[in-house]
Amino acid sequence: MDGSAPIRHPHAEPPAEGEVCEVADGILWLRLPLPMALDHVNCYALEDADGWTIVDTGFDTQRTRAIWQRLLDGPLSGRGVARVLVTHHHPDHIGLAGWMQTELGAELITTRTAWLTARMLVLDEQALPGPETLAFWRGAGMDPDLLARRRAERPFNFADIVAPLPPGFRRIRDGGSIALAGRSWDIRTGDGHAPEHATLWSRAGDVVIGGDQLLASISPNLGVYANEPDADPVGEWLASCARLRPHARDGQLVLPGHKLPYTGLPARMRQLAENHETALVRLREFTAAPCSAAECFPLLFKRPVTEAIYGLALAEAMAHLNHLHLAGQVRRWRREDGVWLWQALD
Repeated sequence: MDGSAPIRHPHAEPPAEGEVCEVADGILWLRLPLPMALDHVNCYALEDADGWTIVDTGFDTQRTRAIWQRLLDGPLSGRGVARVLVTHHHPDHIGLAGWMQTELGAELITTRTAWLTARMLVLDEQALPGPETLAFWRGAGMDPDLLARRRAERPFNFADIVAPLPPGFRRIRDGGSIALAGRSWDIRTGDGHAPEHATLWSRAGDVVIGGDQLLASISPNLGVYANEPDADPVGEWLASCARLRPHARDGQLVLPGHKLPYTGLPARMRQLAENHETALVRLREFTAAPCSAAECFPLLFKRPVTEAIYGLALAEAMAHLNHLHLAGQVRRWRREDGVWLWQALD
Protein backbone atom coordinates (compact mmCIF):
# COMPACT_ATOMS: atom_id res chain seq x y z
CA MET A 1 0.00 0.00 0.00
CA ASP A 2 1.18 3.53 -0.77
CA GLY A 3 0.76 6.17 1.86
CA SER A 4 3.18 9.03 1.58
CA ALA A 5 1.17 11.28 -0.73
CA PRO A 6 -0.99 14.06 0.75
CA ILE A 7 -4.65 14.46 -0.08
CA ARG A 8 -5.08 16.52 -3.25
CA HIS A 9 -8.10 17.75 -5.20
CA PRO A 10 -7.62 17.70 -9.00
CA HIS A 11 -10.74 19.85 -9.46
CA ALA A 12 -10.86 22.99 -7.35
CA GLU A 13 -14.54 23.73 -8.07
CA PRO A 14 -17.61 21.52 -8.57
CA PRO A 15 -19.66 21.65 -11.77
CA ALA A 16 -22.42 24.27 -11.79
CA GLU A 17 -26.03 23.20 -11.34
CA GLY A 18 -27.24 21.41 -14.46
CA GLU A 19 -23.71 20.99 -15.82
CA VAL A 20 -21.15 18.18 -15.75
CA CYS A 21 -17.40 17.78 -15.45
CA GLU A 22 -15.45 14.88 -16.95
CA VAL A 23 -13.27 13.47 -14.16
CA ALA A 24 -12.04 10.31 -15.93
CA ASP A 25 -12.49 8.72 -19.33
CA GLY A 26 -16.21 7.96 -19.66
CA ILE A 27 -17.10 9.32 -16.20
CA LEU A 28 -18.93 12.61 -15.64
CA TRP A 29 -19.36 14.34 -12.27
CA LEU A 30 -22.50 16.32 -11.47
CA ARG A 31 -23.79 17.91 -8.29
CA LEU A 32 -27.33 18.23 -6.93
CA PRO A 33 -28.58 20.57 -4.17
CA LEU A 34 -29.73 19.48 -0.71
CA PRO A 35 -31.83 21.74 1.57
CA MET A 36 -29.65 21.39 4.67
CA ALA A 37 -26.24 22.28 6.11
CA LEU A 38 -24.54 19.74 3.85
CA ASP A 39 -26.04 21.44 0.83
CA HIS A 40 -25.17 19.05 -2.00
CA VAL A 41 -24.67 15.46 -3.09
CA ASN A 42 -22.32 14.28 -5.82
CA CYS A 43 -23.64 12.00 -8.54
CA TYR A 44 -21.83 10.46 -11.47
CA ALA A 45 -22.76 9.39 -15.00
CA LEU A 46 -20.80 6.50 -16.49
CA GLU A 47 -20.91 6.08 -20.26
CA ASP A 48 -21.51 2.73 -21.94
CA ALA A 49 -22.68 1.76 -25.42
CA ASP A 50 -26.20 0.94 -24.21
CA GLY A 51 -26.67 4.13 -22.18
CA TRP A 52 -25.67 5.94 -19.01
CA THR A 53 -25.19 4.37 -15.60
CA ILE A 54 -26.14 6.96 -12.99
CA VAL A 55 -24.44 6.60 -9.60
CA ASP A 56 -26.70 8.04 -6.85
CA THR A 57 -29.57 10.42 -7.50
CA GLY A 58 -30.28 13.18 -4.96
CA PHE A 59 -33.57 13.81 -3.12
CA ASP A 60 -36.93 13.38 -4.81
CA THR A 61 -37.98 17.03 -5.10
CA GLN A 62 -39.42 19.06 -7.95
CA ARG A 63 -36.19 21.03 -8.15
CA THR A 64 -34.04 17.91 -8.39
CA ARG A 65 -36.29 16.32 -11.01
CA ALA A 66 -36.06 19.52 -13.05
CA ILE A 67 -32.26 19.50 -12.83
CA TRP A 68 -32.16 15.90 -13.97
CA GLN A 69 -34.39 16.76 -16.91
CA ARG A 70 -32.02 19.59 -17.90
CA LEU A 71 -29.11 17.19 -17.69
CA LEU A 72 -30.91 14.55 -19.76
CA ASP A 73 -31.85 17.16 -22.37
CA GLY A 74 -28.37 18.70 -22.33
CA PRO A 75 -25.00 17.13 -21.47
CA LEU A 76 -26.45 13.61 -21.07
CA SER A 77 -28.57 13.71 -24.23
CA GLY A 78 -28.04 11.19 -26.99
CA ARG A 79 -28.09 8.21 -24.64
CA GLY A 80 -30.78 6.92 -22.34
CA VAL A 81 -30.31 5.96 -18.70
CA ALA A 82 -29.74 2.21 -18.74
CA ARG A 83 -28.96 1.74 -15.05
CA VAL A 84 -28.94 3.55 -11.73
CA LEU A 85 -26.44 2.29 -9.19
CA VAL A 86 -27.10 3.31 -5.59
CA THR A 87 -24.20 3.17 -3.13
CA HIS A 88 -26.41 3.09 0.00
CA HIS A 89 -29.97 3.63 1.17
CA HIS A 90 -29.83 7.23 2.46
CA PRO A 91 -32.35 9.59 0.80
CA ASP A 92 -29.80 11.85 -0.88
CA HIS A 93 -28.44 8.80 -2.70
CA ILE A 94 -31.55 6.74 -3.46
CA GLY A 95 -34.21 9.48 -3.55
CA LEU A 96 -34.89 9.40 -7.30
CA ALA A 97 -33.91 5.81 -8.07
CA GLY A 98 -37.54 4.68 -8.24
CA TRP A 99 -38.37 7.60 -10.56
CA MET A 100 -35.53 6.61 -12.85
CA GLN A 101 -36.88 3.06 -12.89
CA THR A 102 -40.46 3.98 -13.67
CA GLU A 103 -39.99 7.08 -15.83
CA LEU A 104 -36.68 6.36 -17.57
CA GLY A 105 -36.76 2.57 -17.70
CA ALA A 106 -33.52 2.22 -15.76
CA GLU A 107 -32.44 -0.93 -13.99
CA LEU A 108 -31.70 -0.47 -10.28
CA ILE A 109 -28.40 -1.90 -9.00
CA THR A 110 -27.58 -1.87 -5.30
CA THR A 111 -26.84 -4.09 -2.32
CA ARG A 112 -29.60 -6.21 -0.86
CA THR A 113 -29.49 -4.42 2.50
CA ALA A 114 -29.73 -1.00 0.83
CA TRP A 115 -32.74 -2.04 -1.25
CA LEU A 116 -34.59 -3.79 1.57
CA THR A 117 -33.98 -0.92 4.00
CA ALA A 118 -35.08 1.76 1.53
CA ARG A 119 -38.11 -0.24 0.39
CA MET A 120 -39.20 -0.73 4.02
CA LEU A 121 -38.67 2.90 4.99
CA VAL A 122 -40.45 4.38 1.98
CA LEU A 123 -43.57 2.40 2.96
CA ASP A 124 -43.43 3.47 6.63
CA GLU A 125 -45.15 6.84 7.01
CA GLN A 126 -45.98 8.20 10.46
CA ALA A 127 -48.02 11.25 11.44
CA LEU A 128 -46.37 11.52 14.86
CA PRO A 129 -43.26 10.00 16.47
CA GLY A 130 -43.90 6.52 17.83
CA PRO A 131 -43.40 5.51 21.47
CA GLU A 132 -40.08 3.80 20.69
CA THR A 133 -38.69 6.97 19.14
CA LEU A 134 -39.85 9.11 22.05
CA ALA A 135 -38.32 6.69 24.55
CA PHE A 136 -35.06 6.72 22.62
CA TRP A 137 -34.91 10.52 22.53
CA ARG A 138 -35.71 10.73 26.23
CA GLY A 139 -33.10 8.10 27.08
CA ALA A 140 -30.45 9.98 25.12
CA GLY A 141 -31.13 13.14 27.13
CA MET A 142 -32.88 15.26 24.50
CA ASP A 143 -33.62 18.77 25.70
CA PRO A 144 -37.07 18.54 27.39
CA ASP A 145 -38.52 21.54 25.56
CA LEU A 146 -37.40 20.17 22.20
CA LEU A 147 -38.76 16.73 23.09
CA ALA A 148 -42.14 18.25 23.94
CA ARG A 149 -42.29 20.05 20.59
CA ARG A 150 -41.21 17.06 18.56
CA ARG A 151 -43.73 14.83 20.30
CA ALA A 152 -46.49 16.90 18.65
CA GLU A 153 -44.86 17.34 15.21
CA ARG A 154 -44.94 15.17 12.13
CA PRO A 155 -41.51 13.53 11.99
CA PHE A 156 -39.30 13.20 8.94
CA ASN A 157 -40.65 10.45 6.74
CA PHE A 158 -38.46 8.71 4.18
CA ALA A 159 -41.29 8.96 1.64
CA ASP A 160 -41.18 12.77 1.86
CA ILE A 161 -38.05 12.83 -0.32
CA VAL A 162 -37.73 9.31 -1.75
CA ALA A 163 -39.77 8.19 -4.75
CA PRO A 164 -41.66 4.88 -4.47
CA LEU A 165 -39.43 1.93 -5.25
CA PRO A 166 -41.02 -0.63 -7.55
CA PRO A 167 -40.24 -4.31 -6.98
CA GLY A 168 -37.08 -5.61 -8.55
CA PHE A 169 -33.37 -4.74 -8.49
CA ARG A 170 -30.01 -6.29 -9.40
CA ARG A 171 -27.96 -7.19 -6.38
CA ILE A 172 -24.28 -6.38 -5.95
CA ARG A 173 -22.33 -7.74 -3.02
CA ASP A 174 -18.94 -7.64 -1.36
CA GLY A 175 -16.40 -9.60 -3.39
CA GLY A 176 -18.37 -9.29 -6.62
CA SER A 177 -17.59 -7.30 -9.72
CA ILE A 178 -19.33 -5.22 -12.37
CA ALA A 179 -18.39 -3.80 -15.79
CA LEU A 180 -19.11 -0.09 -16.32
CA ALA A 181 -17.58 2.70 -18.43
CA GLY A 182 -15.12 0.34 -20.10
CA ARG A 183 -13.71 -0.78 -16.75
CA SER A 184 -14.04 -3.81 -14.50
CA TRP A 185 -14.83 -2.80 -10.93
CA ASP A 186 -14.40 -4.78 -7.73
CA ILE A 187 -17.23 -4.28 -5.25
CA ARG A 188 -16.27 -3.80 -1.63
CA THR A 189 -18.81 -2.96 1.04
CA GLY A 190 -18.47 -1.05 4.28
CA ASP A 191 -20.65 -0.50 7.34
CA GLY A 192 -21.10 2.08 10.05
CA HIS A 193 -22.50 5.00 8.10
CA ALA A 194 -24.96 2.74 6.28
CA PRO A 195 -25.22 -1.05 6.28
CA GLU A 196 -23.68 -2.77 3.26
CA HIS A 197 -22.58 0.48 1.65
CA ALA A 198 -21.12 -0.29 -1.79
CA THR A 199 -17.80 1.09 -3.02
CA LEU A 200 -16.44 0.35 -6.51
CA TRP A 201 -12.70 -0.05 -7.18
CA SER A 202 -11.49 -0.01 -10.78
CA ARG A 203 -9.17 -2.93 -11.45
CA ALA A 204 -7.11 -0.58 -13.61
CA GLY A 205 -6.27 1.23 -10.37
CA ASP A 206 -7.33 4.65 -11.61
CA VAL A 207 -10.74 5.35 -10.03
CA VAL A 208 -12.63 4.49 -6.84
CA ILE A 209 -16.33 5.32 -6.43
CA GLY A 210 -16.48 5.92 -2.70
CA GLY A 211 -19.97 7.20 -1.88
CA ASP A 212 -20.08 8.31 1.76
CA GLN A 213 -17.68 5.58 2.88
CA LEU A 214 -14.64 7.46 1.54
CA LEU A 215 -15.27 11.20 1.98
CA ALA A 216 -12.32 13.57 1.72
CA SER A 217 -12.79 16.45 4.17
CA ILE A 218 -15.73 15.53 6.39
CA SER A 219 -16.59 12.42 8.37
CA PRO A 220 -19.92 10.71 7.66
CA ASN A 221 -22.46 10.48 10.44
CA LEU A 222 -22.27 7.28 12.50
CA GLY A 223 -25.59 7.18 14.27
CA VAL A 224 -27.72 5.01 16.55
CA TYR A 225 -31.50 5.28 16.24
CA ALA A 226 -34.62 3.91 17.88
CA ASN A 227 -34.91 0.98 15.48
CA GLU A 228 -31.67 -0.53 16.88
CA PRO A 229 -30.78 1.34 20.07
CA ASP A 230 -27.90 -0.96 21.05
CA ALA A 231 -26.18 -0.90 17.65
CA ASP A 232 -22.43 -0.30 17.32
CA PRO A 233 -21.90 1.64 14.06
CA VAL A 234 -18.58 3.00 15.34
CA GLY A 235 -17.22 -0.52 15.71
CA GLU A 236 -18.55 -1.42 12.27
CA TRP A 237 -16.95 1.70 10.80
CA LEU A 238 -13.53 0.98 12.29
CA ALA A 239 -13.69 -2.63 11.08
CA SER A 240 -14.66 -1.44 7.59
CA CYS A 241 -11.76 1.02 7.47
CA ALA A 242 -9.36 -1.76 8.42
CA ARG A 243 -10.84 -4.05 5.76
CA LEU A 244 -10.75 -1.47 2.93
CA ARG A 245 -7.46 0.21 3.75
CA PRO A 246 -5.16 -2.45 2.16
CA HIS A 247 -6.75 -1.71 -1.22
CA ALA A 248 -5.99 2.03 -1.11
CA ARG A 249 -3.34 3.55 -3.38
CA ASP A 250 -2.08 7.12 -3.62
CA GLY A 251 -2.81 7.44 -7.35
CA GLN A 252 -6.46 6.44 -7.24
CA LEU A 253 -8.96 9.20 -8.00
CA VAL A 254 -11.69 8.88 -5.38
CA LEU A 255 -15.18 10.01 -6.37
CA PRO A 256 -17.00 10.73 -3.08
CA GLY A 257 -20.66 11.33 -2.30
CA HIS A 258 -19.97 14.86 -1.03
CA LYS A 259 -17.27 17.55 -1.33
CA LEU A 260 -14.49 17.24 -3.96
CA PRO A 261 -12.90 14.25 -5.70
CA TYR A 262 -9.40 13.59 -4.41
CA THR A 263 -6.25 11.51 -4.49
CA GLY A 264 -4.24 10.36 -1.47
CA LEU A 265 -6.65 7.67 -0.29
CA PRO A 266 -4.23 5.84 2.07
CA ALA A 267 -3.71 9.00 4.10
CA ARG A 268 -7.42 9.71 4.14
CA MET A 269 -8.30 6.20 5.28
CA ARG A 270 -5.99 6.59 8.26
CA GLN A 271 -7.77 9.84 9.10
CA LEU A 272 -11.23 8.29 8.76
CA ALA A 273 -10.39 5.79 11.49
CA GLU A 274 -8.33 8.12 13.67
CA ASN A 275 -11.11 10.73 13.80
CA HIS A 276 -13.26 8.32 15.76
CA GLU A 277 -10.49 6.62 17.70
CA THR A 278 -9.39 9.95 19.16
CA ALA A 279 -13.01 10.92 19.86
CA LEU A 280 -13.44 7.70 21.84
CA VAL A 281 -10.36 8.48 23.95
CA ARG A 282 -11.67 11.98 24.73
CA LEU A 283 -15.14 10.65 25.47
CA ARG A 284 -13.87 8.09 27.93
CA GLU A 285 -12.02 10.86 29.78
CA PHE A 286 -15.11 13.09 29.67
CA THR A 287 -17.30 10.41 31.25
CA ALA A 288 -15.23 10.26 34.40
CA ALA A 289 -18.30 11.97 35.83
CA PRO A 290 -21.72 10.53 34.83
CA CYS A 291 -23.39 12.27 31.89
CA SER A 292 -26.08 11.80 29.26
CA ALA A 293 -25.45 11.53 25.52
CA ALA A 294 -26.70 15.07 24.95
CA GLU A 295 -24.27 16.39 27.56
CA CYS A 296 -21.40 15.04 25.42
CA PHE A 297 -22.09 17.47 22.55
CA PRO A 298 -19.40 20.03 23.49
CA LEU A 299 -16.76 17.30 23.52
CA LEU A 300 -17.73 15.62 20.24
CA PHE A 301 -18.66 18.56 18.01
CA LYS A 302 -16.63 21.61 17.07
CA ARG A 303 -19.64 23.85 16.39
CA PRO A 304 -22.88 24.57 18.27
CA VAL A 305 -25.55 21.91 17.87
CA THR A 306 -28.61 23.66 16.46
CA GLU A 307 -32.09 22.18 16.22
CA ALA A 308 -31.47 21.44 12.54
CA ILE A 309 -28.71 18.96 13.35
CA TYR A 310 -29.74 17.99 16.89
CA GLY A 311 -31.08 14.58 15.89
CA LEU A 312 -27.91 13.64 13.99
CA ALA A 313 -25.75 14.84 16.88
CA LEU A 314 -27.75 12.82 19.39
CA ALA A 315 -27.49 9.72 17.21
CA GLU A 316 -23.72 10.13 16.88
CA ALA A 317 -23.18 10.70 20.59
CA MET A 318 -25.16 7.54 21.37
CA ALA A 319 -23.10 5.61 18.79
CA HIS A 320 -19.80 6.48 20.47
CA LEU A 321 -21.13 5.77 23.96
CA ASN A 322 -22.54 2.44 22.80
CA HIS A 323 -19.13 1.48 21.42
CA LEU A 324 -17.41 2.24 24.72
CA HIS A 325 -20.11 0.34 26.60
CA LEU A 326 -19.84 -2.74 24.39
CA ALA A 327 -16.04 -2.59 24.77
CA GLY A 328 -16.44 -2.68 28.55
CA GLN A 329 -15.00 0.81 29.07
CA VAL A 330 -18.11 2.57 30.42
CA ARG A 331 -21.14 1.54 32.40
CA ARG A 332 -24.66 2.90 32.05
CA TRP A 333 -27.82 3.11 34.12
CA ARG A 334 -31.18 4.84 33.87
CA ARG A 335 -31.98 7.89 35.91
CA GLU A 336 -35.46 8.16 37.40
CA ASP A 337 -36.59 10.32 34.46
CA GLY A 338 -35.57 7.63 31.94
CA VAL A 339 -32.30 9.24 30.82
CA TRP A 340 -29.31 6.95 30.38
CA LEU A 341 -26.24 8.04 32.33
CA TRP A 342 -22.79 6.88 31.24
CA GLN A 343 -19.61 6.70 33.32
CA ALA A 344 -16.11 5.45 32.58
CA LEU A 345 -14.93 2.34 34.38
CA ASP A 346 -11.58 2.41 36.16
